[in-house]
Amino acid sequence: MTINQVFYASRELAESLVGNPYMAVISITDPGTPEAKLDPMFRHVLRLSFFDALPADEYLPAPMPGLFDHLMARHIGDFVEELHSAPFEISMMVHCEYGVSRSAAVALFVAAATGAPLRAREFAYEANDWVINRLSLLYPHLNIEIPPIAAAHERRTQLRSS
Repeated sequence: MTINQVFYASRELAESLVGNPYMAVISITDPGTPEAKLDPMFRHVLRLSFFDALPADEYLPAPMPGLFDHLMARHIGDFVEELHSAPFEISMMVHCEYGVSRSAAVALFVAAATGAPLRAREFAYEANDWVINRLSLLYPHLNIEIPPIAAAHERRTQLRSS
């Protein structure tokens, strides 16, 4: 396993981090906003721009401007595949504006595609269904599961060990 762990975060957190050449980043921003200001020490960065949105109707004409589509899904898959086959270990951070929906969906995909553990997976229950659906259509052999909300509640109420 080359990608050895997966994280997801908000843009604010991603922009505050000191770069690391052994951490790749998938940077997701809203269309029309500036790119995230990531430390240049992050050497492997894929930048995408799409809204945290679901189509109102599955029969709407595609592609719709600003909506996640199969080309973006292919870019993510190719980026992950290239890094996962690299001869060195690397971690993967996915960020979006708030670190809740789009980044969680892509992080769930990365974990499913690589077998790498996803940190705080139980909090990915708000992952964007449309993003997961588009990735699942392109990679039907993967089982990308959104955790139930109860898993986050269980984690929050667990006693911490000393």
